[in-house]
Amino acid sequence: MNILKTINPANGDLISEHEQHSDAEIEAALARSARAFQAGRSQSFDDRAARMRSVADVLENRKDKYAHLMTVEMGKPISQARAEVEKCAMICRHYAQHAEALMADESVGDDPKRYVRHLPLGPVLAVMPWNFPFWQVIRFAAPNLMAGNTAVLKHASNVTGCALALGDLFHEAGFADGTFEVLKTGSDRIGKIIRDDRIRA
Repeated sequence: MNILKTINPANGDLISEHEQHSDAEIEAALARSARAFQAGRSQSFDDRAARMRSVADVLENRKDKYAHLMTVEMGKPISQARAEVEKCAMICRHYAQHAEALMADESVGDDPKRYVRHLPLGPVLAVMPWNFPFWQVIRFAAPNLMAGNTAVLKHASNVTGCALALGDLFHEAGFADGTFEVLKTGSDRIGKIIRDDRIRA
């Protein structure tokens, strides 16, 4: 099985190795994401907001731990890494507070029967770069989870530790199994995943 390796960019040391998910494990992750969407799409904004605020709390409480992980895995200066975690917590609180208003029905003209309604799509795939390993993911996940979508993450291979930490973060904050899935895979299988009918965007 192919291995995802994380190399310390400062000294070239091998930090960690992670076995890629098998095709069966990826299939199971996509199935969990689809089930979680169906089960949670009607969840109230208040419930989602409470969980998103919990994400912010964990980010703030573990700022130094997450910053250190970023620094070791991809070389970001520790002060910038701490600021990245703080920014992530801020955007979580922003969407927890404003998502309901952002998703509210919009009137069209003067006819009260004409309006635009924003509905969740389903599982959304994010293929993310290494340079902002927490921020790029959180700025994708926070609005999508608040909108009622589920998230599937394929992160850059050199920040697999950050990807797994983010998966644990959303689970610990109270989001249901399947709401935020992390795929350990190289880029060679992404085309097949994108073509999967369960991935809606």
